Amino acid sequence: MPNTSSPHTTDVLSHRLSVLSAGPQADALTAGLRGIEKESLRVTPAGRLAMTAHPRSFGSALTHPSLTTDYSEALVELITPAEQDVSMTLEQLDTLHRFVYTKLDSEILWNNSMPALLPADDEIPIARYGTSNIGELKYVYRVGLSLRYGRTMQCIAGIHYNYSLSEEVWRLLHADQQSTASPVDFQSERYLALIRNFRRTSWLLMYLFGASPALDRRFLRDRPHTLETFDADTLYRPYATSLRMSDLGYSNTTAQSALRADYNTLPGYLDALTQAVSQPYPQYEAIGTHRDGKWVQINTNVLQIENEFYSTIRPKRVTYPGERPLHALATRGVQYVEVRCMDIDPFEPVGISLETSRFLDAYLLVCALDDSAPLPPDAYCEANQNFSAVTSEGRKPGLELTRDGKTVSMIDWANELLAKIDLAAARLDALHGDDRHARAVTTQRAKLADVSLTPSARVLQTMREREQSFLAFGLAQSEAHAAWFRSRPLDAAKEKEMTELAAQSLAEQATLEREEVGSFDAFIAAYRAYTLNRFSV
Repeated sequence: MPNTSSPHTTDVLSHRLSVLSAGPQADALTAGLRGIEKESLRVTPAGRLAMTAHPRSFGSALTHPSLTTDYSEALVELITPAEQDVSMTLEQLDTLHRFVYTKLDSEILWNNSMPALLPADDEIPIARYGTSNIGELKYVYRVGLSLRYGRTMQCIAGIHYNYSLSEEVWRLLHADQQSTASPVDFQSERYLALIRNFRRTSWLLMYLFGASPALDRRFLRDRPHTLETFDADTLYRPYATSLRMSDLGYSNTTAQSALRADYNTLPGYLDALTQAVSQPYPQYEAIGTHRDGKWVQINTNVLQIENEFYSTIRPKRVTYPGERPLHALATRGVQYVEVRCMDIDPFEPVGISLETSRFLDAYLLVCALDDSAPLPPDAYCEANQNFSAVTSEGRKPGLELTRDGKTVSMIDWANELLAKIDLAAARLDALHGDDRHARAVTTQRAKLADVSLTPSARVLQTMREREQSFLAFGLAQSEAHAAWFRSRPLDAAKEKEMTELAAQSLAEQATLEREEVGSFDAFIAAYRAYTLNRFSV
């Protein structure tokens, strides 16, 4: 396949790959970390949302490092440790699933991004985290989300892929580019460059890995829509790749629709998010922070906290206990990125395959090392429009996108990107002494030649062949995966280790609640003042 990408950008990418894979530091590219966070609704054997509490046998959702809840009490979040080899990350994710299935009894995990059959919106149980001030804060935040966006949308699930390169990579590039920035600032600049490239090209991930082209009719709660009818209970878009990431899902928000994060500089990003968590929004002011004497929102601002920003990718830094994410970024810089747009793959028991993960590693390496132009407002909007087009009709024959104001074939652009990803994959494989990344890219290239190989097409084809509604398809897939995990119980030592970790987390929560000092009102006032004091603009 000819490489039709810009010679200049390809030269820059090739040069930086060479710098990082030659000499005594050649293993720097293999030393980054990969972590995965996977959300899954607990459902009954009939495919309905489980109304039971987060199982105590899982441990404390507040303090357990690997098993918690996201929005709903029924929305389990499985969090792996960060590993240098993503195969180890996926082994950890597999272990977490197997442990969960020793405690679930008859319930199963719903292995789809769009939800199972939900009760009425106000009956969806909001996650609880105990009586400590921080536990209560997490609950109030979620009550606020329900008032702003509704509980139904919060039941959409996904895969978050955490990616970092080793600091040695940034040191080598810092020296090669003879940058005058401090090492911390240079590293942050390069991660923001990664994010800008990602924002421009992540529509490719939606085509290759989007797996939510259909949903249960009742999910829409009788809202107006433009979806087509698949069967009596199922709506879909014929060429959609990811309804989760379309205007029906996380991009369909209220105050956030006008929020534009600045990815050109870290101070610009911090300022934009600081304004959002500090600026009142009239619709939320009308709701207020209290009802019947109880807190229902942390505040009435555009965002209650920075994590409310529904972005497809975020710059991140591990926080200290009690520290706000914006403060961590401002004081210590960007440490990794969190990719948030990946659908759960309903054909994979843990929701993501090793091959997909290998491709992501090569793709994100290109985003990190390639030239990265600023992302002014018009380019920001163009990137959003391309992303939206592919989520809604990415498999449409002849689909065209817009690049730098000019129309371009999606397939042609995708092939240009894959040519670059080939370079990164080859360099990673040379360091590992195999072809694992090249094979992953080859698999994705086949999807450009044959659209039926994409997960979104496979979902619809399976539903047609089996004459299944979306719910029937989701339940069948989830049951098969549940059987797979239950057929492979953990060995006694591993189960004992994880059971003890669960008990330890419960003890930590109990200690926190027992030793709590100060009222919740004072705690939330300090929490809000902390943000404003550190980030006035």
